[in-house]
Amino acid sequence: MNRLVLAALLCGPTHSVALGQWQPQAIKTDADFRGLSVASASVAWVSGTKGTFGRTTDGGKTWTVGTVPDADNLDFRDVEAFGEDTAYLMSAGPGSGSRIYKTTDGGKTWALQFTNAEPKGFFDALAFWDEKHGLALSDPVGGRFLLVATDDGGKTWAALPEKSRPEALPNEGCFAASGTCLVARGERDVWFCTGGAKAVRVFRSTDRGATWAVSEAPLLAGVESGGAFGLAFRDGGHGVLVGGDYRKPDATAGTGAVTSDGGKTWTAIEKPLPFRSGVAWAKDRWVAVGTSGSDASPDAVTWKQLDREKYNSVAFTAAGDGWAVGPKGRVAKYEKPNR
Repeated sequence: MNRLVLAALLCGPTHSVALGQWQPQAIKTDADFRGLSVASASVAWVSGTKGTFGRTTDGGKTWTVGTVPDADNLDFRDVEAFGEDTAYLMSAGPGSGSRIYKTTDGGKTWALQFTNAEPKGFFDALAFWDEKHGLALSDPVGGRFLLVATDDGGKTWAALPEKSRPEALPNEGCFAASGTCLVARGERDVWFCTGGAKAVRVFRSTDRGATWAVSEAPLLAGVESGGAFGLAFRDGGHGVLVGGDYRKPDATAGTGAVTSDGGKTWTAIEKPLPFRSGVAWAKDRWVAVGTSGSDASPDAVTWKQLDREKYNSVAFTAAGDGWAVGPKGRVAKYEKPNR
């Protein structure tokens, strides 16, 4: 079967869909944002450099910005929010630079829940199945990916046992570029994607990380700066994987793939995008973002450029309400097309 036709069958309807546009948001900070969590049509959280976080509770009309006390040297690469009061922040950095904080009062106060004790650890992303159960992913330590889990809302975080930590290839790691190299879905499913090694791989688990299966994906491999950067699923089977080489933001070699079987197999997008670090399903279309712009597609086959602004991450609600974030305080809200 023609691969272009196959990709269309894998990833959704091929009817014509108006694709919307971005509206910049006013937020008073020059922090670089990579973390983004959209809790509802009204509530979204962002996070980034210099210990910065931001929050809107009115659909982006206004934003409040703050910094976590004693964390102004941290880079919060991921945020996971549960409404306007509760959110987790994860910082990325070597050793103790990787931490997890939690607020239950809308960012007025933050509790430090976890500090990485592994000198070679470098945390990349954070994902939750619900407010109590979550998982954080680090680059490999001792030849295995390090994952820490909580089942009590972050009161305790513990490393998964060695048998539950997948073995890594030489030079294999994950990219803390968008908070989407690790994604959780449903009650127990979780995936993470890699780069930097001779092969790009996607790990998947159906039991919250107790056991893992792995498959190779046809994205750019064999270079330190290349691989898979983000993935997203519209249901338990259909997903899109994006990446490339972040040092070559306009290059289109090995930048996208699709799956229809929950990540067991991946098929290259025949007309790939430029480098993209994040992708999300927005009710009836895929939206991908990167440092050379953003694109949308109803089927993950034919993509239409939305703009050429620099973004790092993108996220949507199930109803299609979404935002994208990027460097120097960039936050944009997705304006749905008129029907």
